[in-house]
Order: sequence, then structure tokens, then C-alpha cells
Amino acid sequence: MSLKGKDLLTLKDWSSSEIYEVLDLAGKLKKENKEGKFHPLLKGKTLGMIFQKASTRTRISFEVAMWQLGGDALFLNPQDLQMGRGEPIKDTARVLARYLEGIMIRTFSHSEVEELAHYADIPVINGLTDTYHPCQALADVLTIREHKGGFEGLKVAYLGDGNNVAHSLILACAKVGINVSLACPPGYEPQEEVVEQALLSRLVPTSEITVTSCPQDALKDADAVYTDVWASMGQEEEHKERLQKFMHYQLNMDLLKQAKPDAIVLHCLPAHREEEITDEVIEGAQSAVMDQAENRLHAQKAVLALVMG
Repeated sequence: MSLKGKDLLTLKDWSSSEIYEVLDLAGKLKKENKEGKFHPLLKGKTLGMIFQKASTRTRISFEVAMWQLGGDALFLNPQDLQMGRGEPIKDTARVLARYLEGIMIRTFSHSEVEELAHYADIPVINGLTDTYHPCQALADVLTIREHKGGFEGLKVAYLGDGNNVAHSLILACAKVGINVSLACPPGYEPQEEVVEQALLSRLVPTSEITVTSCPQDALKDADAVYTDVWASMGQEEEHKERLQKFMHYQLNMDLLKQAKPDAIVLHCLPAHREEEITDEVIEGAQSAVMDQAENRLHAQKAVLALVMG
């Protein structure tokens, strides 16, 4: 199967077999990278990276990924682009497509990414929007497979805000056959249409996606426990209000005991320690958070190689 030229806007648009292809290549590239092997799969090719949101992992992992694949990456600040001064997205998209072989964008509105992809005839990769974070979810399931050896019969519990990370996690898990249980405060559940789409695209027809307000129920018998910040970028003014509503959803050692004894702990970072997760948990023996962060690099290398190669 060829993924060349395919956009990665949301995992809704990617099949189970395509996701497995990414994971298999990511694992291969990671192993060979550790052995000192170089993969010039994108030699002579350039990725443009548009950032309208701050970033640590996304920028560095994409830049290093392109370098390790033999290509180049350009950091494009919207204030340095005419797009930041009112140029229509469709004009920016068509011009960039004449210069580049791929575009990665990290922004607020998902509709901006869709418009960019509509007009650019090169692959567009969603580095994060307010609705989806597909690259993170690919790294998540890659990490789970590394630690658990596969996906069959696994359960992932997610605590906190039903946000972009939760949306993409639900879709990724459904498409590789993992059960998901989310515990969210009332009013902060994931979008119903995302849950419905995930149920429709399940690899395993009997796999479950449940949403509850009870953290203990969600964590029961979980193989992996995931949490994220309670107030994402752009929601800073809600921080104090969210602290009150989410305080019972903190991932601490007492709550972690509800999961299986060998459950791994996941967090997409950055973490607000002693808010959504305690320092004891994120630094504990069950934490796979740094493996997860590293796997952003390897999962994205696989995506880049497949869609730009």
C-alpha cells in the first residue's frame, strides 16, 4: 500500500492497516537508529512547519526526524508569513506547495488545517489543533505496543479533559483494537461524534469505548493510565475554575492502585505536576512518559517517510 501524498489531519481518515504500517515502520526505524543506521529516505526534500501554538516536542521531533531522514525542515512563524498579515490560507497553501514537499501545521482551529490541505497538493500533517492531535496518538499506541507486546485485550484508561489528545487517543485505540475508558468531569466529556466515529471504525467489533465521571471505575483493570493537563493552550483563563472541577481526577498513587499492578503511566507533556499528575507517579517505576515523548520522533519519522517519500 502507498501512503505517498496522503494528509494526516485526523486518524478518522486513516485505516487500521495504515496505522499499523506507520507503527511497524516506526519500530523498524527506531531499532535501526539505535544501531547507528542512517535512513536518507527524504534526501533533498523539505518540510515546512507552521507554528501558531508554542511547542517543545513537536518542533524538535519534526526537525530531528527530517534531519535523520536526510531532508530539511523550515520553521515558519505565522508572524513572519503573509498569512499572519491577512493573506488567505488558500494562497499560502498553493505557494508553499510550489516550494516544499510537505507541510506540518500546529494551530488552533481544525478548519484552518482542513483548508490548508484542500488547497495544497502536497501532504499536510496536523501537528495539533484544538480538536485533534493525531501524531501524539500514534506515539501513544507505539509506546503501549512496546511495553505490552501487542494490543489484544488491553484497556487504556484516560483521566481528565475530553480534549484533542483524548479524541485522537480514542480513534487510535479503536483502530488497533484497544478498549478505552475515559473519566471526565460532567461537561468535559469528549465530543459525541468522535466517540461514535471511533465505534464505527473499531478493528475489533467487541472492543469498548466507555465514558464515565468516576475515575475509579475507569481505572479498574487498566493496562495503561493516561492523563493530560486540565487547561490546554488557549484555556488559561479557565485554569482556576478547572482546578476545582478536576481535583478528584488527579492521577496519584492511591488512584493508580485501581489499575493493574503492571499498568504503565502515560502523559503527553508538558505536565503540571501536582495538578493532573503527582510527581511521585510521573517519576515512578510505572511511568512510560519519557518513552512516549521519544516515540513522537519515531512515529513522526514513519509518517514523514510514508507520505513524503
